[in-house]
Amino acid sequence: MPYIDVKMSFKLDEAQKDNLHKKLEDVISSAFSKPKSYIMTGIEDGATLYMGGGHVEKGAYISVRSLGSVSKSACQTATQQICDMLSADLGVDTSKVYITYHSVDLWGHDGYMF
Repeated sequence: MPYIDVKMSFKLDEAQKDNLHKKLEDVISSAFSKPKSYIMTGIEDGATLYMGGGHVEKGAYISVRSLGSVSKSACQTATQQICDMLSADLGVDTSKVYITYHSVDLWGHDGYMF
């Protein structure tokens, strides 16, 4: 049940959003051994982000919530892959990327609790 919440400080076209979603889905599915069919992604582009006292022209904040505990090694793997992808695909300086991971114990879906 991962939910990937993405805030980008610049605008993306629909093809870039689709590509970003698919690649994030691949990374999180692999790193956390979660089926892609349960991954949801929200992408907010053009978000106002500040870091170090100034406006971030081209950066990202990504929050990943996952049912159950996540290991630090899985988070490290995901972080490296996400940063590499953002840099290669969108030209984002990885020093302008924050990623947080959150374990969630209670998660509802389709009228039921997991």
